[in-house]
Amino acid sequence: MNEDINIALPSLIHRIGGETAKQAKAMALQYECELKRVRRSRNWSVTGDAIKVQTYAVQLKAHQMISQKLNKQGDGEFHYLIKKIETALLGHADKLETLEAKLIRLITQIPSITLSKLVLLTHCTEAEARVARFEAESW
Repeated sequence: MNEDINIALPSLIHRIGGETAKQAKAMALQYECELKRVRRSRNWSVTGDAIKVQTYAVQLKAHQMISQKLNKQGDGEFHYLIKKIETALLGHADKLETLEAKLIRLITQIPSITLSKLVLLTHCTEAEARVARFEAESW
């Protein structure tokens, strides 16, 4: 759950252009993500925490909407990048939720779940599971 995700972006420069890739790389650093080439190939990848990568994609989309309104462009400069990131994030839905939210969701969905089962499913500590159980019961 705390691991970084890696999203492959084949032929990024050919699809969005060099200047746009530099701009996207600078924006990625603002959100603690890394947009870089894979070794010496033409393929690129974006790496980072799932929530931060999602935030990065939202920022790219916002930037694209602003530039479309100003320049009256068609598809947008970051369209390919946004599409690839959003598609890859669908496979990492479990990492997009905080541990506390996941614990509370599991407790409300399955009220009879045991602490050991919570610890096993979420890889949290027993103390975190107890706090989540207490908070879920206070709702």
